[in-house]
Amino acid sequence: MLDVANRLKSTAVLAWIAGGAVATLLVAATMVLAPREAAATAAYGQQTGMACGQCHVNPAGGGKLTTFGMNWQAKGHQLPRK
Repeated sequence: MLDVANRLKSTAVLAWIAGGAVATLLVAATMVLAPREAAATAAYGQQTGMACGQCHVNPAGGGKLTTFGMNWQAKGHQLPRK
């Protein structure tokens, strides 16, 4: 009888560990796959030589776009050819 009780305890512990692992994987997958707001990066400034305020109302970048920024976005982030 004691052997059966020990096996049941082992099974319960394994089920608890497996449940925790599944929950951890679900949380991790949600964090990775959750939709995020698109954001420009300083890389655009480095590539174009323009300040963030060229495209953004806020001179530090991010948020609402200026007319230039909206046009640039609409044209697929391509600079006008000279």
